Amino acid sequence: MIRFNSLRTKINLIFFIAYLFLVLIFGFLYKGNTERSLEAITMQERANMHYLYLYFLKYGDIDKDYLKSQNICVADQKIDRFKFTKVLDMNSTKKRFQVINVDLKRYILINNDRFNIILENRNKPKTPYELLMAFLAATLLMFVLYLWMIRSIRPLSVLKNQIIKFSDGKLDISCKSEQNDEIAEVANAFDHAAQKIRELLHSRQLLLRAIMHELKTPIAKGRLVSEMVSDKKQQRRFHAIFERLNLLIDEFAKVEQIASKNFDVVLKPYKVSDVLDASIDMLMLDDPAKHVNLVLSRDYSMQADFELLSLAIKNLLDNGIKYSSDKKVQVVVKDEKIRISSHGEPLKESMEEYYKPFHTSSGGLGLGLYIVKSILDIHKLRLQYHHEEGRNIFTIYQSVVTKSMISMA
Repeated sequence: MIRFNSLRTKINLIFFIAYLFLVLIFGFLYKGNTERSLEAITMQERANMHYLYLYFLKYGDIDKDYLKSQNICVADQKIDRFKFTKVLDMNSTKKRFQVINVDLKRYILINNDRFNIILENRNKPKTPYELLMAFLAATLLMFVLYLWMIRSIRPLSVLKNQIIKFSDGKLDISCKSEQNDEIAEVANAFDHAAQKIRELLHSRQLLLRAIMHELKTPIAKGRLVSEMVSDKKQQRRFHAIFERLNLLIDEFAKVEQIASKNFDVVLKPYKVSDVLDASIDMLMLDDPAKHVNLVLSRDYSMQADFELLSLAIKNLLDNGIKYSSDKKVQVVVKDEKIRISSHGEPLKESMEEYYKPFHTSSGGLGLGLYIVKSILDIHKLRLQYHHEEGRNIFTIYQSVVTKSMISMA
């Protein structure tokens, strides 16, 4: 498919039109040169025939030496008489002087009251070698200029491919150029920006990993100390607290990878019920049935990264419980859709605002929906929100049911 807004296409079109004009100009000049040459030959023929007539009147014969000097000779007897006669019949046979062309040869017919003769004019229109050389030189120049222009914009394709790789999370790119044109300046500027971004991401990752590593140490010590608690009930509570902290650190690591586009997604078919069970387990509630009402009308299978999708649904459940008026959330699975609802006031802003990272509001949704939206985008799932009968309702669904969804009985 031709892309008319492409720079390469525009250059091709410009050079094509320019070369077309060059060919037309050359054709016009070549035709004019040929016509002038034929006109000169015709005038020469008339002058020669006039001389022959006068010579015949004086000497009663044809001056063949003169004809030879003019590169004209008496026609060969072996000429194709059929073709000759056919062409002659198409012309007027009553003319005293006429010129016909047979088999790319030029013949002069003289038919007067003194003599009848057929002569072959071996003079040809002069080939305009100077014009041909000028045309070839102009063609070569345009071809060289075209290659020069195409070579000049070739780094744009390399830069585009590197930018695409960079946007896909491949940060170890290099598009530095040694040229001195504007494209090289853009490539070097982007290479410098990419290097700065790599350094910032690397320093951020080091900081986060250092923080998480340092948090792991006191958590591990806390678990050891909790083993010394004699009260089994208190011991279980301490274990749950430290397990929750470990889980939060792991979630922070996943969130950091998702935000930096540095996460390898592994899609496999999973039942929605299994993903929901994992999400509810991640809430680490003492009594999950008290806070989460799961209604599985119709289970189905979908392609998903189990950990990521569980984390997304877990965030929706956590927000629903945290900001509902009764600390309860209902999950309904039906018609290839996951519907999560809870009692509460409607959101005060559009969903697009809550999808922004580090969004703060009186509701306190913060980073949660940004992470949810990022994970659902990876899975090509959509999230819809509406408020109905005092309930905030979030629906996860696919706009088009694909073959990756296999309905379950």
